[in-house]
Amino acid sequence: MKIVKTIDEVRRQVKEWRAQGLTVGLVPTMGYLHEGHASLIDASHRDNDRTVVSDFVNPMQFGPTEDLESYPRDIEHDAKLVEEHGGDLIFNPEPEEMYHEGFSSFVDMTVLTQELCGLSRPVHFRGVCTVVSKLFNIVKPDRAYFGKKDAQQLAVIRHMVDDLNMDIEIIGCPIVRESDGLAKSSRNTYLSEAERKAALVLSQAIFLGKDMVKNGEKNCSVIIDAMKKHIEAEPLARIDYVKIVDCATMQQIGALDRPALCAIAVYIGKTRLIDNFFTEDV
Repeated sequence: MKIVKTIDEVRRQVKEWRAQGLTVGLVPTMGYLHEGHASLIDASHRDNDRTVVSDFVNPMQFGPTEDLESYPRDIEHDAKLVEEHGGDLIFNPEPEEMYHEGFSSFVDMTVLTQELCGLSRPVHFRGVCTVVSKLFNIVKPDRAYFGKKDAQQLAVIRHMVDDLNMDIEIIGCPIVRESDGLAKSSRNTYLSEAERKAALVLSQAIFLGKDMVKNGEKNCSVIIDAMKKHIEAEPLARIDYVKIVDCATMQQIGALDRPALCAIAVYIGKTRLIDNFFTEDV
């Protein structure tokens, strides 16, 4: 396993693998890897002959008041995890390698990016689509792997690949949770001991919503109100959104009469965390 910093190095290595008839998987990440990322690498290692892991904190998907500078970084830790899980190459570029002076081309999207995280983070998905498109062009993978915790991102990437006729299979992988239910996230490291305990309201609300769906509740407002009530009982929690949306459009719906996503974003102190479930998985 090796770490490279430049686009040219990635392309040379992938070209060599292709000459040997090998398949290539890509796991795009922002680094500070955890068991959730490891599950993506495991899936790519299982499905492909070689796996590239991008390790890049993408400045384009952070708003001006968000946590770009404080976002955790640890390439030595990341390299160890990637190697342990069968990754073959880490692409760890500097921002200027990805966005040269005068960079002015972007990949944007409407509809799917106008709800949920796209509503509260208006620049986010433009940055996601642009950097993922660049990674796809650099690596040219057969398959790319994304976690279902970022469910809107997964839907956006799938839609972009379809719209732009990209010859890449997009694989969504299940949420990985801590033993107490909290979804794995690099941002969990921001939490104090009290905040870490308070953060359990996210997974508790998700499990509550899933139980309601499993027991036959179809009214989205009833499910949302129950989940909100549970979250609001935690003093350290502040809701960004609790919504149920159509899986295909990411637009809000009133009843569970089609495949739907129940997604939440909650601030615990200053840390914004997300979680979700798909009604088809209940």
